[in-house]
Amino acid sequence: MAEARVLFVEDEEFQREAIRDYLTGRGLSVKAVKDAKEFRDAAKQEMPDIALLDVRLGDGENGESLARWLRDQSAGVGIILLTGAGEMVDRIVSLEVGADDYLSKPVEPRELLARINAVLRRGVGSGATGEAKTSGRIQVGATLFDPALRLLVCEDGRQVQLGQGEFELLRVLVAHPNRVLEREWLLETTTPGNEESDAFDRAIDLRIMRLRRKVERDPARPEAIRTVRGAGYMFVP
Repeated sequence: MAEARVLFVEDEEFQREAIRDYLTGRGLSVKAVKDAKEFRDAAKQEMPDIALLDVRLGDGENGESLARWLRDQSAGVGIILLTGAGEMVDRIVSLEVGADDYLSKPVEPRELLARINAVLRRGVGSGATGEAKTSGRIQVGATLFDPALRLLVCEDGRQVQLGQGEFELLRVLVAHPNRVLEREWLLETTTPGNEESDAFDRAIDLRIMRLRRKVERDPARPEAIRTVRGAGYMFVP
């Protein structure tokens, strides 16, 4: 099996070299860069399987903006954010921008390696350089999801508009394929301002039900948006 390609941005030289050396010694192909510009240039030359992004960069840009940019380039690349903050709001933002995982600094190298392997096992990162980004449409069940136009394209060519809540929910689901997303987190992430009308626990279930009616061939037996009992929901490409 080919070595997994890791692209790592960290502005602190000691940390950058220490993590690069550790991961390289564990069979990964690692390119480490010091700032956002070098990261973008390297990703354009060769899209990695895994991107490690330091949230706090010293060049006027942060890891979250890089994550958004990288997710626009590839739905397959695995993204792990390294953050020094431990507050819930930062963890929510980490996932909201398209990251697959996050890890608080200072980073323990063995835990970082375990997180990387976990992301790779979920199928994220495989084929990151495969399909070129053309239309930007994503297969969801029996439909194609067009994030730019905020609509679904059915197999017969019909276009189905999505409401704001449906769009936000589907956008977050497809950004984290094959990952269980908790119901409370989904509700908080996809509800602007945490509106009181959506503060009830069943609100996210109702949105999921409406989405399934639009994307699944058989909403009673969902294949794309699956329920994980006692945990939440998962998008299966």
